[in-house]
Amino acid sequence: MCIPVSSVACKRGFSLQNRIKVKSRTSLNLENLQNLMKISTEPDLDSFPYNRAIKHWRTQKKRRLARLYQHTDSKDNKCGIAGEMCPRCIVPSHLKNEKTGKVQKLWDFKTETELYENLKDFLFNLYFRHLLMNPKDRRMVVCESLLCPAAFRETLARVLFKHFEVGSVMFSPGHLTTLLTLGTYTALVMDVGYTETLVVPVYEGIPVLKAVQALPLAGQAVHRRIREMLVADGKVKCGQQEMPVSLKLEFLTDEVIEDIKVRCCFTTKLERAEKIHAVNIKGEDPSNYPFPPPDVEYPLDGGSLLYVGGKVREHACEVMFEQDNELQSVATLILDAILQCPIDMRVILSENIVITGGTSMLPGFLHRVQVELQKLVREPRYTNVLAMKKFKFHVTPCKANYAAWLGGSMFGSLETLPGKSVTRDQYVETGAIPDWCSMASNTNSEKPV
Repeated sequence: MCIPVSSVACKRGFSLQNRIKVKSRTSLNLENLQNLMKISTEPDLDSFPYNRAIKHWRTQKKRRLARLYQHTDSKDNKCGIAGEMCPRCIVPSHLKNEKTGKVQKLWDFKTETELYENLKDFLFNLYFRHLLMNPKDRRMVVCESLLCPAAFRETLARVLFKHFEVGSVMFSPGHLTTLLTLGTYTALVMDVGYTETLVVPVYEGIPVLKAVQALPLAGQAVHRRIREMLVADGKVKCGQQEMPVSLKLEFLTDEVIEDIKVRCCFTTKLERAEKIHAVNIKGEDPSNYPFPPPDVEYPLDGGSLLYVGGKVREHACEVMFEQDNELQSVATLILDAILQCPIDMRVILSENIVITGGTSMLPGFLHRVQVELQKLVREPRYTNVLAMKKFKFHVTPCKANYAAWLGGSMFGSLETLPGKSVTRDQYVETGAIPDWCSMASNTNSEKPV
């Protein structure tokens, strides 16, 4: 069997070295490959109908050929091709400054000029090092957070249109694209990301902006709690010598802290959490702490071992559930958002809750949120104004950390995408990107004849 036409060959100019197709080098599954690409060995390459094969292939794979999807986040960027089930790459949101040689976070900028240069370098690596594609041949769908700064959004559009000359760009809110994966238009979307937790009620596809709730308690807060507890009580073993972590702070890099959170930490049960809060917040005797889970040994570079205590493993995630002076926590954001919505929306929102974000994947997090809601709804500040006693949760068809990406991938596969996008010609003419949450940008006023 000879296969001279393939997805890789079409994308790279039918180069001779790509005529042999293997499974690891194709974006088509085996069934589609047999239906579209398989030919007999009788005709030679000169007589093979390339034009007809390309036309058929583009018809079947039009979605992958035309559209690129990117999900921007303060910690990582998920990137891939529309119509696919998972991102092709997850790239950290930082880059190395060529002038200073230091690693700089993409969101840490002083001027828009600095941000423009950073985005140019970042997107160049994204297109030509990770995705291996020409940006001029791709439509772009960018999934953005509700709290994304306007300066970042406008600068990103300027880089895409003026520097990379993409054909069109669509900015889509992440909480709406998440709902596409569930086939519903009404839900309460809770995104537990890296810097903040954001709750957005969506009713019939329209975000209820007045009821949006946000709190700077998410993955970054958990990282800080882990670092503080390890510096205070942690120990590290270097060779045969054991010493406090406070003398070896160079071991506690951001990557190590995040890996400890993912591999070692969990969200404990409500009964144990109440005893922990009684000591940490109310100042009770430390002997009232529940018996801690087992300690673990975390291997470091150079053969060193970091002892992660059971107290660190269990207490770190409690920072998201400890109510502050305003009695706010991650769980109260859901009830506060429902309370700010019109009364006829509250029941349906409470029965359609969606929780996404990488931090929500911690073991025990979803169960803890459910138990917290059942406890909070019986408190006087909520029981007198909220009548619902039942909360139902959706389960996304993918991992929670890229649910918004998957929804954007589905939207990018629709034939209606060009009508929702801003083309390069429109941007050159107006110099602005319409704001999806602005009535002025979404209202088509009739021009006088």
